[in-house]
Amino acid sequence: MKIATKKLKAKEEELQDTEFARLLADRQYLTIPKSGDLVKGRIIFIDRHEIRLDIPGYRAGVVRGREIIDESHELEKLRAGDDVEATVLDLENENGDMELSFRSAGHQRAWDRLAELHRAGTQIQVKVLEANKGGLMVSVDRIPGFLPVSQLAPEHYPRISGGDKGKILEKLRSFIGMMIAVKILDLAEGEEKLILSEKSIWEDSQRAVLAKYKIGDVIEGAITALTDFGAFVRFDGLEGLVHISEIAWQRIDHPKDLLSVGETARAEIIGMEGSKIFLSMKRLADDPWKNVGERYHVGQIVRGKVLKVNPFGFFVELDKDIHGLAHISELDVKAVPDPSAIASIGDELEFKIVSIEPEHHRLGLSRKAFLEAPSEGAEAPAAESAPTAPNEQSPAPTAVGEAAAETPAPAAEQSAASEGEQSAPPAEVASQK
Repeated sequence: MKIATKKLKAKEEELQDTEFARLLADRQYLTIPKSGDLVKGRIIFIDRHEIRLDIPGYRAGVVRGREIIDESHELEKLRAGDDVEATVLDLENENGDMELSFRSAGHQRAWDRLAELHRAGTQIQVKVLEANKGGLMVSVDRIPGFLPVSQLAPEHYPRISGGDKGKILEKLRSFIGMMIAVKILDLAEGEEKLILSEKSIWEDSQRAVLAKYKIGDVIEGAITALTDFGAFVRFDGLEGLVHISEIAWQRIDHPKDLLSVGETARAEIIGMEGSKIFLSMKRLADDPWKNVGERYHVGQIVRGKVLKVNPFGFFVELDKDIHGLAHISELDVKAVPDPSAIASIGDELEFKIVSIEPEHHRLGLSRKAFLEAPSEGAEAPAAESAPTAPNEQSPAPTAVGEAAAETPAPAAEQSAASEGEQSAPPAEVASQK
């Protein structure tokens, strides 16, 4: 009898040792949860206001009130017996239970899912909730996100002539309620930052088409928009920008002066930066400055129309292709404080040509020189004159230029007059787009 009792006791101790060893091997039984930890449990009771969980190796936990809300939508159809995860809010509440939250756990799962979508480059559908002048506010798994204006696809980008902020905002607000396909551009959980991009999806879809084109190719397409800085042309599912300086050889105030939305245009590809395509229409036309010496020469008296009055002088049209600059210092024999006191836009005046630089698309005019030498007489207007000076023809320039004068004007003013009016590097064009 005693032997049997000893054997039974030994067996119980062996079983206890085995169970104890199993518990020691399971790390969850060695770690006491702390606030903020994610724990696993099984639902033992559930109603609208409270869900009780059995946390193995520790104690019962409870999820109450707003903490039942799950931002990842994964716990919307819970039942008793389901295994779930929850975040520890407090190790012991007023009833001695562990206070838990599905809301915090769901928030964490939502961010984890967003991180995975970002790594995979997966497209997601988002609903536009609100708009401001910088872009669109959306929500992804109840996480607020932002879609900047610069990351909108061309079809949604608000091209508003004059850059009117009120009209831009009105256009952006028209997207409220719309579902848009986007990719995650950047995210930072700690900063609650989620930046999205619609343009990246459009760029991906256009890569194969873009690969068919190279710099120097000539395209034909429809003009889709006109802005202060240029015209957009759509071709083969792509869209390119013709900067205002690349529309025509002469200076123009606005693309609408020569173009209209919907008309067909031919242009040459002069730059490609990722999905950005830069076009030129003027390079498909003969450069009128190549043969300027056949029509004009230094010392010639010409009659021209004032196109623009600037603080530094007049832009003057000699013919439809050739424009010149009369600097403020060359407008009269005496000092001129304000060029508008001499002439207005549309006025026609006589000038003397004082410089011609075909390679830089510059021609300098002097009203003062004409007034100081009236005895020389005025020659016929440019279109009718036959100059005797040798031809100053030069190769077609590759840089964007503007009619301007080489006069005693400071270099900075000459540069502003000759090139600043309508030239812009690709970087500037890209920022506009």
